[in-house]
Amino acid sequence: MRCSSGPCPESGVLPTAHPLPSSLIFRQEAAPNVPVRPRGSKLHSAEPAKAEFAPARVFCGRILHRGRIIPAEVGVSEEGRIVKVAPTVRGGQRVDLADQLILPSAIDLHVHFRDPSPPGAVESFPSGTLQAALGGVGAVVDMPNTDPPTTTLDRLEEKEGLVRGRSEVDVLLLAALTSRTRVEELAPRASGFKLYLAPTTGDLYEPGGPSQKELLERVARSGSAVHVHAEDPALFRSDLRPMDPGAWGAVRPEGSELRALRGLLPPVPGLRLHVAHATSTAALEVATGAGWSTEATPHHLLLHATPHQDARWKVNPPLRSRSTRDELFRAFVDGRITMLASDHAPHPLGEKERPFFEAPSGVPGVETMLPLLLARVREGELSLGTILRAASRRPALFLGLPRGQIAPGMEANFMVVDFRDRRTVRAKELHAPCGWTPFEGREGVFPREHYHLGQRIVEDGEFVGDHQGRLLRRGGGAAQLPTSADPGSYRPSVLPSGGRRVA
Repeated sequence: MRCSSGPCPESGVLPTAHPLPSSLIFRQEAAPNVPVRPRGSKLHSAEPAKAEFAPARVFCGRILHRGRIIPAEVGVSEEGRIVKVAPTVRGGQRVDLADQLILPSAIDLHVHFRDPSPPGAVESFPSGTLQAALGGVGAVVDMPNTDPPTTTLDRLEEKEGLVRGRSEVDVLLLAALTSRTRVEELAPRASGFKLYLAPTTGDLYEPGGPSQKELLERVARSGSAVHVHAEDPALFRSDLRPMDPGAWGAVRPEGSELRALRGLLPPVPGLRLHVAHATSTAALEVATGAGWSTEATPHHLLLHATPHQDARWKVNPPLRSRSTRDELFRAFVDGRITMLASDHAPHPLGEKERPFFEAPSGVPGVETMLPLLLARVREGELSLGTILRAASRRPALFLGLPRGQIAPGMEANFMVVDFRDRRTVRAKELHAPCGWTPFEGREGVFPREHYHLGQRIVEDGEFVGDHQGRLLRRGGGAAQLPTSADPGSYRPSVLPSGGRRVA
């Protein structure tokens, strides 16, 4: 029986086409050889399926195809790969999703799961990846500013051991980029490097100089990528004692972000550089001009600094003014921001209740990242295609992973969403051990179901998985990724072009 077609969210027009940053597409020929079994430990490879594999399960629902919501059936092999997308797929056990949407799982390029950390830490891979699964995020990239930080191969291997058998979604790991980093040793194992151009949580900031340029050149030769926290502390105001997020923005002003980015010019030839948590359109212009990819967070897209906020809204870089926030959101709507990322960085509520200047920076967000933006799709403020490109397809291309699309050859990592099913974000109903959220009271559209390699890990909004997450490495299966100028486009061969236009 065909799936029924029901109401779906509509947004106005297609986002404006913009040139894609040269750092976005993972280039297989530039990648180092990736051992499958380093030092006797298995790392999962994410290789595309062969098209001739018969489906073990067929999911019947609706998908976004060429900017329209259409009924479709998605055939998934026993190995967890999508083998066919068509109006009708024969064979296999049928899963009727009625008129709900089948959307690719998100990839969160920026999380801090605080693992390893001393006993009593507020987050870990089990708790962080659980939140990710419930929020529709099927893979995360974890940052290196842990305790101890990920600065050596031994520490990276220790962290890999903490991922295996303890994660609910797939995990990729970054290494810290400092003057002591052995780039050539770490590049084949890490999924990239993180460069801190200013002090923040952890102790990985080093003043720039000739050694920094040399480090970036070494990363470029390795074929790896660098994620950059861009703030220049030379413009920080140490004479101020802030008591709210607006004052915190005066301590770490927008100009510090611009100066840090300009300090990376001219671009290092061949370097894949990614700008983390951009906070202004001026920063986007610098990054776009240099050919770098960018990300924006839900807190910088949806929140702005006010005098009434306490340290729960303290982040690095800071929340900006309402006008700056509005400009950034418009840039996201227009497709000028490459990717969406949460910068999930929780702290215990007790630490956030300290005097503002002493309190740590960071907010939880991996569970609410996608639901908050899907709610904006529901309200017609944002196109569904924009979200899927920024949260799924482009991160997959950046990491060189065969996912991020409902298309043959991709891994069957997807969620099921019903836009009629919305709920108010409440900290007591979320799963962050820190117990609070800066988005309290806002509306979210959470996934009803979530699948990892075709296996259900979320059912009726409740987690039902069992540590199925894998330790991944950038570049798995990248050779068969599409090379279209629009990384959000794909062409399942037998689908019609009818349906309601939504993106």
